[in-house]
Amino acid sequence: MSEQLTAIVTGAGSARGIGRATARRLAAQGWAVGVIDLDGAAAVATAEEIAAEFGVPTFGVAADVTDEASVDAAVTAIEAALPPLGALANIAGITSPTRFFNTTLEEWNRVMSINATGTYVVSKRVAATLVERGYGRIANMSSVSAVRGGGVFGGVPYSAAKAAILGLTRALARELGPTGVTVNAVTPGVVDTDIRAGATSPELEAKLSADVPVGRQATPDEVAALFAFLLSPDAGYLTGATYDINGGSHIY
Repeated sequence: MSEQLTAIVTGAGSARGIGRATARRLAAQGWAVGVIDLDGAAAVATAEEIAAEFGVPTFGVAADVTDEASVDAAVTAIEAALPPLGALANIAGITSPTRFFNTTLEEWNRVMSINATGTYVVSKRVAATLVERGYGRIANMSSVSAVRGGGVFGGVPYSAAKAAILGLTRALARELGPTGVTVNAVTPGVVDTDIRAGATSPELEAKLSADVPVGRQATPDEVAALFAFLLSPDAGYLTGATYDINGGSHIY
């Protein structure tokens, strides 16, 4: 990058999450990093950790990605504290393994809201700035469950929400292409993070790993590397695409 730009990463508060790994990757590549998480203390901790280790400007702030006013306040604070915005990684999300007939409308709405609506809300706020500058990168977190119809861990609401993100990504890429802003999606398979905490077991984790042709779960940093590439200047001719990183659990 000829000038230092800021990348915003949502859902980067978890110590063992893809969001924090992505924030670290971007910082190592010289980006200033804005960290957004529902847990404000965790967002600040991530930002402080990255600043200390990589010597780049950072800013951590709490936001509910489903709430426009909350997101606007967080992004405005990041814009005031850091260099110009250049990229967004929409990583905030939740999973749900509930079988279809045991789901409730409340659970459906919650999973759809945090995953799909959250991606929409943050993208809309950040893209406005990127379009105005005539340059930007957006990468959205989907899932292998969106393309294979579940069958990994998340159930119907999760798979539907992640599939909605693919449609959002493609349509937004088409609309924003002429403005200099690219939009892509990442579809990880099973990743060794805490997103399944409290809803899994050692036996299930072993089965999830055994079902992957390469024989293991992805590390958060492996997925982060893909996000970092899609947000880089080198990815300028890639847009509207879905990038699989699933160890062969879905081959087509």
